[in-house]
Amino acid sequence: MNRDRLYFLILNIGHFLDHLFTLIFATVAALVLYREWNVGYAELIAYATPGFFAFGLFSLPAGWLADRWNRDGMMVVFFLGIGLASIATSFAETPIQMGIGLFGIGIFAAIYHPVGLAIVTTQWSNTGVRIAVNGVWGNLGVASAALITGYLIDNVNWQMSFILPGILSIGLGITYLVLRRDGICTQNGTSKKSPDHTVANSPQYKSLLIKVSIIVFLTTAVSSIIFQSTTFALPKIFEERLQDFIAGDKIATTIGIMAFLVFAAASLAQLIVGFVLDRFGPRSVFIFLAGIQVIFFSMMPGLFGGFALSVSLGFMLGAFGQIPINDYMIGKTAAGPYKARIFGLRYVVSFSVLAATLPLIAFIYHNWGFDTLFRLLAVSASIILLAVLLLPKTLPQPETSPVLKN
Repeated sequence: MNRDRLYFLILNIGHFLDHLFTLIFATVAALVLYREWNVGYAELIAYATPGFFAFGLFSLPAGWLADRWNRDGMMVVFFLGIGLASIATSFAETPIQMGIGLFGIGIFAAIYHPVGLAIVTTQWSNTGVRIAVNGVWGNLGVASAALITGYLIDNVNWQMSFILPGILSIGLGITYLVLRRDGICTQNGTSKKSPDHTVANSPQYKSLLIKVSIIVFLTTAVSSIIFQSTTFALPKIFEERLQDFIAGDKIATTIGIMAFLVFAAASLAQLIVGFVLDRFGPRSVFIFLAGIQVIFFSMMPGLFGGFALSVSLGFMLGAFGQIPINDYMIGKTAAGPYKARIFGLRYVVSFSVLAATLPLIAFIYHNWGFDTLFRLLAVSASIILLAVLLLPKTLPQPETSPVLKN
């Protein structure tokens, strides 16, 4: 494996682990802790909220520090910090202790998106494909959280679902540090070999940029409601609605496998989106995916069994497929020296909404059940569709940046 591929592989594994760590608790809470700690599922969700707020709020300082200091140095901090925080969380014996542990995980998890995506969109020219491949790894982390956690719950204990990924992350952090020292990982903010050349911006351009920025941050916020509601609640949804598929003593494993298959299949949509973004641009792709979500969320209320499983796959295809689009638009329009900070701001919005969505899920589930949640998500997808219809066909590009590699 050459240096370039190894660099990209490590960044992809980091994205996988980032999403894995943030969703381990979702399966543990849904399948174990509500019985072991005698705490209701809706109440348990509240203890994950501070961690998701940290996931969002610390993205901006992480991006700022990466631009001011060193992006690869921040990635080493990510791998080592989140691994240690996850292992520490495995020792939680009360909901309060769990909440503190998840908060620590959230702080270090916040590093990946502004820093890793800044590296990916600066280091290579085929931006859409690279973001999509990187995004698929992240989605597989989402999928594997339910699969790995469910298996470990049934065969070892829930604590091991925090410990094993933590050990892996620490090992990768040490590896990344060695590779950085050997010069394989060399992304230091703006490369001296590829300076950014900013061109003059006309009033028309600035107006267009403001319009695109508003749409990006609006759709980021609303799509975060959809993403959090589906990925966090899916194990519980499957436990309630797929009873015909659940049998025997390995209930957690079965639910984990079904969630993994849905998430993994939906990840293929993101890969396809990455290829078509470079060819067709974001507007038409975004419209199609938002429309899919409106349709399938509207169909889901009242469904059980195989129909519920099929429709779940449909709305997850839309939810996962649209993930790379806003990152693609930021990567194309943001000035190179400020990319990590802009990605950080985008993820402050995204993950702050993710955190705020958790109490919403708990409140809706406790009072009306998941059918009301699906109707709310259909409305959310409709808002995204209306916003995307206002996107220009061509994105504004303020600067030209020679790229290091293909």
